Amino acid sequence: MELESIKKIQFKRRGLRGVEKRTIKLRNRVGIPIYVLPNLFTTANMFFGFFAIIYSIKGEFLASAYAIVAAAVFDFFDGRVARLTNSTSHFGAEYDSLCDLVSFGMAPGILMFLWALQPFGRVGWVAAFMFVACGALRLARFNVQAHMTEKKDFQGLPIPMAAGIVSGAVLAFHDLGLEASRSFGLLAMTFLLALVMVSNFRYRSFKDLDLKKKVPFRYLVTGLVILVVVALRPEVMLFVLFLTYAMLGAVFGILNIGKQPKNASVYVNKSSSEDDYTGGD
Repeated sequence: MELESIKKIQFKRRGLRGVEKRTIKLRNRVGIPIYVLPNLFTTANMFFGFFAIIYSIKGEFLASAYAIVAAAVFDFFDGRVARLTNSTSHFGAEYDSLCDLVSFGMAPGILMFLWALQPFGRVGWVAAFMFVACGALRLARFNVQAHMTEKKDFQGLPIPMAAGIVSGAVLAFHDLGLEASRSFGLLAMTFLLALVMVSNFRYRSFKDLDLKKKVPFRYLVTGLVILVVVALRPEVMLFVLFLTYAMLGAVFGILNIGKQPKNASVYVNKSSSEDDYTGGD
């Protein structure tokens, strides 16, 4: 009897130890340490994306477009802040992708539908949904292939650029006084943006551009000309530049210009994300 009691006590102790280990593991999972500063920038990105959705519903499309631009600014800087402070993380990369889906998927999709595509009925909201769905697929594919993607190129149009084209269209149409409702051009553009996001077309990421190195004098002149052209009518010219970037990538992809060789993949940090959240669209 005493032997059986001792065995029962030992069994209970083992059970308690197992429960304690599981509790410790659960605490470790819940209490994941994170870096505050870069994730605050990422949260600001999502805030402006949510702001854009609210103002699209209210019918204030111009404010919504500017909010998407603000989200893109924070999306641009969060990865750079992470690298400067040596605080890159896998959590930050995943969180950044989720926020990007809100700011550059849902927000421009709803904006485009309420601003221009609603009169098309079912076709209109299907186009807007396709934009959001392809944006989500684009982000998921990037996260899966991040460790084997060539660093200087994106595979498919980055979702922040697609959102920039949508917000740029709103700003350009407002500046030119054009009517957006029931525009077949905007409907076609929405479908095409969705398709090029999930395409295999290669888009220059400019991550390999080193501004610290010396470059020919003509580069400075070219930059000055672009700056002057944009300054003449910023809302229109930025939309034209973004749209040209998307179209050139598609044209070069169709013509197989600049196609990546099969064995030319360059491995990069897995914690990278589209907004250059690397050591991170």
